Parts: sequence; structure tokens; C-alpha cells
Amino acid sequence: MALARVSSSSLLLLLPSSTTTSSLLHSFLRPFSTSSVSTRRLSHPRSLPIDASISQASPLPPTAREEGEVAGAPRPTSRRPWKPTCLYYTQGKCTMMDDALHVEKFNHNLSMDLPVNASAADKVKPQKLDYFLVLDLEGKVEILEFPVVMIDAHSMEFIDSFHRFVRPTGMSEQRIKEYIEGKYGKFGVDRVWHDTAIPFEEVLQEFEDWIGGHKLWKQKQGESLNSSAFVTCGNWDLKTKVPEQCKVSKIKLPSYFMEWINLKDIYLNFYNRRATGMMTMMRELQIPIVGSHHLGMDDTKNITRVVQRMLADGAVIQITTRRQPDTNDVKFLFKNRIR
Repeated sequence: MALARVSSSSLLLLLPSSTTTSSLLHSFLRPFSTSSVSTRRLSHPRSLPIDASISQASPLPPTAREEGEVAGAPRPTSRRPWKPTCLYYTQGKCTMMDDALHVEKFNHNLSMDLPVNASAADKVKPQKLDYFLVLDLEGKVEILEFPVVMIDAHSMEFIDSFHRFVRPTGMSEQRIKEYIEGKYGKFGVDRVWHDTAIPFEEVLQEFEDWIGGHKLWKQKQGESLNSSAFVTCGNWDLKTKVPEQCKVSKIKLPSYFMEWINLKDIYLNFYNRRATGMMTMMRELQIPIVGSHHLGMDDTKNITRVVQRMLADGAVIQITTRRQPDTNDVKFLFKNRIR
């Protein structure tokens, strides 16, 4: 697959769900520019400036809403009011960064929802990988949203994010309209989806440019990710959905999707208890949810918060599942796993 030389500042946004709030929000948004935002390259990944974040308003305890800290981690010394992040910005298409009212109303910094401090990082055990790419796809018929949050496996710090809305290729325009209204209309983000969604093949081309920019993968090698791995909450995303979407999009399954970490298996083996999903993990770990459940970027952030907490608790997070390239058979590496 040829790489599209496209910049990818990964970002996140979230639009309020109420009609009144949504109308007010739309009054702040003007058509986005088709030019992409340049991605910052870093000579030392851990010092990368944060430039992405999003989440939908949700009822959080006051301190969590104001500070966005991971439960159990020391709180920041200064408080800030929680605010949603611009979803146009997460995709490199916000044209309102010079609008003071817009910048005041919406968050444009993902690290604000994923804070880490030195005392928590000191508890992290040596990891076999250097980076985790937390992924949580949305879309049952075809993939509608492809959000990834990259964190440092040793410091737990946010490094970057990649976020794209995905336009189905095997559905009629009427079906797409109904699909999106049912899926994203309730969150008030159907407009941004229609404004920004691109076909899955284009999403992967931009994603390959993104992971290539971080030196996590080289196309010519045809190998797995370099010192990094996807983290998913379950096997569905990479065992089932991505291969299905590749068939619909008539493309070969890329080599970087051949192995991943099922966080449910790590959770089971580390805490010695089963978790049916992200919400169960967050409830048991007393981590307040940020944003809207089933909005991909928000779920990805919340799963990242679980990963951060587990690292701070001393978990070693490693590959749990691997696909055989010749047969496409999937091998589960943990004897004790969620079935």
C-alpha cells in the first residue's frame, strides 16, 4: 500500500448531545480548511508537546471533572474546568484556533485528560515495549471511527494521537445517512462526521504515515510494529473487524495488525478478576469516565486511563494475541484469558 504523505496531528473532539448546546456549538464552527495541520516531529518522543484531545460531557465527580486525573494517581497542583475538545481539531481540520471564544470553550490538548506525574511513573515496572497504541474502533456494519492514543510505556505520558472518521464504501448514501444519524446524532457529532469522514483505505494510508513518522513501522519491511503494540479492550477490533473491513475495502490486511494486546486478558491475570469491558474496569478501579461511552475517541481515552492506572499499579503489559500471516489463524498467548 502506497503511503499518502499526509500530516496527522492526532486529535480529539466532542460535541454536546443536547439540541440547545449542539446548536450553540455549531454557531462557533465554520467550514474547515482542506489543508492538513503539520505533525510535529520529535527528536525525543517523551518531550513531544501535546496537541490533541477530546471528550463529551459526562457527569463526573467535581474533582475528576476539573482535573481529569486517573483515579489513584496524585492530583495536579492546579485545578482547571473540564471542557470538551474540538473534533475538527483532532483530525487536523480546525480553522478556529484564532477565535478566542472557540479556544476558551473547547479543549485542544489531549494531555489535559491524561495527566501523569513523576510519583505515579516511578511505580511502573520495566516493560517489554516502549509504546502502547490504544485503539477502540466504532461501527458494526463498517468501521466509522478509527481513534488511536499513543503513550510511553515507561513514563505513561501521552505522546500523540491519530483520529479519523471513516466513510463506508459498501453502503448507499441513504443508508450511510441513517447509520450516522443513529450512531452519532445522539452525541451531536454527526455534522463533523459528514464533514471529515474519508474511506478506510485513505485512513490507513494516513495512519501509516503517522506510525512511520514515529518510527514505529516501515512499509518495506512488512513486519509488525517496532517496540510498540496496539492495546484493545477485547479481541474484536483486530481479530474480527479490521480484517472484515479490509475485505470490504478490497485491500490486504496490513502487517502491523498481526498482533495486539487484549487488555481484558492483562486485567484478568494482573488483578485476578474478570472484566467484561471498559466500564467494568473503570468502575472497579474507581476511575471516573470522561466523555461519552461509544464515541470512539472518548472510549480510547478512557481505555488509556485504565492502561495508565494498571501501569502505576505495577502491571507488565505485553502481547496477548498473534495472527499467523500464512493461515490467518489467531493464536492466544495467555492460558488464562477471557473467552
